[in-house]
Amino acid sequence: MVKQKPDIPVVFTPDSEPYLGREALLTFDKEIPFSLWVSSHIAAHTRRHRGQLTDLQRAACQIVPQGINLALSIRELIRQAYLFAALVLIRPLIERAAIISYISDHPDAIEKWKDGWRFRERPPLATMLHSMAPAGVEFKDAKDICEHYGHIVHGDPVSAEWNRIPLDDGSLGYAVGKVLDHPSLCDELALQGWAYLRILTARATSCFPEVKPPSLTESNQGELIRG
Repeated sequence: MVKQKPDIPVVFTPDSEPYLGREALLTFDKEIPFSLWVSSHIAAHTRRHRGQLTDLQRAACQIVPQGINLALSIRELIRQAYLFAALVLIRPLIERAAIISYISDHPDAIEKWKDGWRFRERPPLATMLHSMAPAGVEFKDAKDICEHYGHIVHGDPVSAEWNRIPLDDGSLGYAVGKVLDHPSLCDELALQGWAYLRILTARATSCFPEVKPPSLTESNQGELIRG
């Protein structure tokens, strides 16, 4: 077991976090305010039109906030250098983005959502990922994504590779706390968090066309939704 070094702060602040300044993290950070703007304005819209929402909009009101919450949690875990915990949350974030994308593109699926999105009746995550992008994600790639993050979530031996750290004596150990020297993992987390948060936000604006961010024109809003 690895002891935490005594000179490491118990809590990092925004001006002292260990991975501050990395380009991927900055990209993630720039997406967060926009997603919160969209979420707050959709919340205001739904309060005013509570009885007029479509089934898809009601589903979006449940799925998208969960996804944004997960993305914010990933960002805070990166700030505190709990990279393995952040990595575990990537898969549920992907799942929320995949679900809202799938039921948006397959109107018949909304009934399965309303019926509880039962395990043996809903499409597999790989199928939903395969159908997410306009050009489609290769099914093999979708399966690889699911397998990769499935290992991490379920705690099998493959997952142990992701919290393995070098020790002072040159051997390897398994981190139980902050990981301060794994910038490539930080970058992966930030880019995955950014990508799926962007999809969630785009799908939210697609489900609620009445809520249009004032900084977006019709043309580049379309690019965001397709992106």
